[in-house]
Amino acid sequence: MGLCIEGGCLCGAVRYRATAPPVSRSICHCRTCRRASGAPSVAWSTFHMDAFAFIAGTPLWYQSSPEVVRSFCGNCGTPLTYRHADDVDTLDITTASLDSPEQFPPTKETWIEHKLPWERLDEATRHYQRSSTNNG
Repeated sequence: MGLCIEGGCLCGAVRYRATAPPVSRSICHCRTCRRASGAPSVAWSTFHMDAFAFIAGTPLWYQSSPEVVRSFCGNCGTPLTYRHADDVDTLDITTASLDSPEQFPPTKETWIEHKLPWERLDEATRHYQRSSTNNG
């Protein structure tokens, strides 16, 4: 078997696997990610859909805005994925739910205009006032 990146929820009911490296790694400071995670920001690793699969259990899905669907474990509540309607070829995975999150450090921070004032930016990453996909 080739590259195998795995992760899952806190209770182990939902597991997933990626068979290719992430195409991007980021930290999002937007209000919606904060609310969905209960954390001041969320680290995401983005994978191509054709290299990703749930391998155990089935997450629950929640449409958090007209364009965004998120998944989480229905048993323990762990936030797992984010998918935007404008990019159906990729899926964002919460980096902290990976088995080895330390292998996937963020390279950029997005939505810093929403950043909580007491949270520090990592000066080693690129910063975007809003999304990095629209150069904002």
